[in-house]
Amino acid sequence: MDGFAQEVARRLVGNIERVIFGKREAVELAVIGLLAQGHLLIEDVPGVGKTMLAKAMARSIGGTFRRIQFTPDMLPSDITGVSIFNPGTRTFEFRPGPIMANIVLADEINRATPKTQAALLEAMEERQVSVDGVTYPLPQPFLVLATQNPIEYEGTFPLPEAELDRFMLRIRLGYPARKDELAILEAQQFRHPIETLDQVVRLEELRRAQEEIRGVHVSAEIRGYLLEIVERTREHPDVYLGASPRGTLALFRTAQARAVLWGRDYVIPDDIKALVQPCLAHRLILHPTARMREVTPEQVLEEIMNRVPVPGAALA
Repeated sequence: MDGFAQEVARRLVGNIERVIFGKREAVELAVIGLLAQGHLLIEDVPGVGKTMLAKAMARSIGGTFRRIQFTPDMLPSDITGVSIFNPGTRTFEFRPGPIMANIVLADEINRATPKTQAALLEAMEERQVSVDGVTYPLPQPFLVLATQNPIEYEGTFPLPEAELDRFMLRIRLGYPARKDELAILEAQQFRHPIETLDQVVRLEELRRAQEEIRGVHVSAEIRGYLLEIVERTREHPDVYLGASPRGTLALFRTAQARAVLWGRDYVIPDDIKALVQPCLAHRLILHPTARMREVTPEQVLEEIMNRVPVPGAALA
């Protein structure tokens, strides 16, 4: 590999950090998801920069950006678009919905009804939408960045397992440190930095980087390590539903992207360990008895990683 994908990744991270202060890990995860062609779920309280992260990503690649504010009265056609009869031509014309964009911010996705949430399933998995029996391809690249408030549950509809499984990564931004919040105050005193954020990667460059990342070497030992972690989520006594094969592939792809971001053309165990929580925690469904004991998916994954032998550890 010639380092092209790494240069693209670093340009994206550096540019987004001009807007998102002090959240290097979250920004890197967002860029990893973009390069690995996956979708992102951000669970966090209001006002920590979720919308700005999505806007900064769209501006950095020069892509189209649409924001969908989910509400209980929203219909699937409000997302996918609708066919409208044109009396002049006596034909139905498709009016595309906001899903037809490179970066789509699905804000407070758990406020929409399950029927409306399901409108995203085809778009996220197959990168197309079907309206009145006609299939329309979505622009490439295509990324859904969904947000939900983990605190306020009144009037919400929890995302079903099938939809959660379609998010490659779950990210949490959290409150900024004091010095970072001071930097936010200074940066936004006169205007928001997003207004002057430039495009640093062309869409064709991003597509090339996405293809290059798939060639990152993953040894048999690393593949075995990854599979052992996933299989143990399915066997753990506290877990009712373990990670799916889609979760296995998500961990594989994101590990390749992280390796490139860190300047390598091969995956190491640290790549897997860094991505297990954001890749798999939202996919695990715990037994009711485990939830009563206040066991969390993060604790289960931590226990599993502590028990699975790391490749090469015996040689260290």
